[in-house]
Amino acid sequence: MLIVSDSSPITNLIQVGLLDILKKLFGEITIPEQVYWELANYEKQKTEIDVRSWILIRKVSNENEVLTFEGILDSGEAEAIVLSRELGAERLLIDEKKGREIAQKLGLKIIGLLGILVLAKRKGHITLLKPILEKLVKEANFYIHPKLYEKILKEDSE
Repeated sequence: MLIVSDSSPITNLIQVGLLDILKKLFGEITIPEQVYWELANYEKQKTEIDVRSWILIRKVSNENEVLTFEGILDSGEAEAIVLSRELGAERLLIDEKKGREIAQKLGLKIIGLLGILVLAKRKGHITLLKPILEKLVKEANFYIHPKLYEKILKEDSE
């Protein structure tokens, strides 16, 4: 399964100590160079990425397409979308609203951090979502719309 990721899902999973959920769910994850450099700005994140052989770093071929998105998206998001298209990725891991909208318009299948956590719960890799969501909100300053938060907690109790 070929999965490409933007920085947000990775950085937030690192902050809550659950980065290896990605390996359990998807095997390998591919990130574009720009996403690597965004993550590497923080030594802890750089170390977390560098020690995991299942996180692959790839260069985007179509630099011109990246440039067309950079007026709307940050460089990492632009490269993640372009790399997903170039590699024919089965999923793009991305959280930012504008990036998700563009990816979907281009026909890419996306999943965000919350979708990853719900999938991990369904597959038995985590037992409870609520403590993770609370940690994301309090420690990682990750915003979750109140209605979505309630929906996830309802599913968590099922």
